[in-house]
Amino acid sequence: MLLCFSSSHRTADFDLLERLERSAPAVTAALAEHSELVAGSVVVATCNRFEAYLDIDDPLPSARAVSSETVIDAVSAASGIPADELRTSSTVYCDHSVAEHLFAVSSGLESVVVGEGEIAGQVRRSLESARASGTVTSDLERLFQVASRTSRGVKNRTGIMTAGRSMVRLALDLAESRISDWSQTRVLLVGTGKYAGASLAALRDKGADDVRVHSASGRAAKFALSHDVRPVVEGGLLEALARADLVVTCTTVTDYVLTRELLADALAQPGAAERRLVVDLGLPRNVDPAVAELDGVELLDLETISIHAPLEELSAADDARSIVGKAAAEFAAQTAEQAVTPALVALRKHVFDVLDAEIERARSRGADEQTEVALRHLAGVLLHTPSVRARELARSGDADAFVAGAAALFGLEIEAAAARPRLSAVDDETAAS
Repeated sequence: MLLCFSSSHRTADFDLLERLERSAPAVTAALAEHSELVAGSVVVATCNRFEAYLDIDDPLPSARAVSSETVIDAVSAASGIPADELRTSSTVYCDHSVAEHLFAVSSGLESVVVGEGEIAGQVRRSLESARASGTVTSDLERLFQVASRTSRGVKNRTGIMTAGRSMVRLALDLAESRISDWSQTRVLLVGTGKYAGASLAALRDKGADDVRVHSASGRAAKFALSHDVRPVVEGGLLEALARADLVVTCTTVTDYVLTRELLADALAQPGAAERRLVVDLGLPRNVDPAVAELDGVELLDLETISIHAPLEELSAADDARSIVGKAAAEFAAQTAEQAVTPALVALRKHVFDVLDAEIERARSRGADEQTEVALRHLAGVLLHTPSVRARELARSGDADAFVAGAAALFGLEIEAAAARPRLSAVDDETAAS
């Protein structure tokens, strides 16, 4: 059974999401400890959502409530957030609704900015991280692979991802009312990851060309060289903050990179800019909210930015949701087909065991190779209709009827579907291809 614990901008405030994001590694480890229940997991942690996708060993409907409570308790223990607070700030999806939710998430339909393109890559990287940790089962792999194909279909067949703006671009749109001339704006970019690259591209689209980059990890020079900007030299952060009209932070560090004290010192420097806008795109927060108390400083953080997110493009969103709905229905149908697989395997084994015995008898009576080919063809023809019918029954929710019928007619002993194995490194390469 698939299950998803989801806490997002729709159900929780950003303070809670920030605490969950910080606890992502601990949550992953805590879920792995429940191996008697949780066969595998993939944790998706982004700037506006925290989700744990789980493969639960117990397929019985009665296990849903127990599984949900176990997962909430594990997240609570790992994050230090009371379980009651998590219950009121999250949603738990089970069975087929998990696929529809993930497909919508990866297609940008559940983002703060509907149609934003970064989420598909974030979902993909979450799967890669889970693979590296060895927590992916075959069912989770299939779920995330179909999610990736669905998001590509939405991107190629609708205009939603073209219309949708990223958080970076939305933040800069909001900044336009404070900036009269982007070409004269002195920008300090804090961060050197992929989000920093996206931020720089958005800044250049606005016309900003006076950009300096700072990295506490020492990667500023390399980033600056590859992106044609100027790095902040070691020990030069205070001077860079003093001259900047706009500061954009987008790092993954867990401590504030911009504190109230640091910015106050920068404001006191000779020749410091009189006003500055600080855009904090980090989660966890990169900027101490107290900086907004300083004279001449305005702070835009993710929570503020999300309030101004535009309404979705209705027609494009409807088209996208139609694609997601069809993909989820097909995923559910293919999942249902797995319920008849053991019966089909047992039936085919029974038929071909009988066939092999008859071929041996025919050979002993002088039958030629042509007779063997004809018998094998006949067996394949006879098995075709039951195979098709089995899948039709499974898709309509009547898998048990086929299983019971095959067992009654042929006296077969049919084992239940095997537990989903975690993928090995070789399996990972095959699944990703």
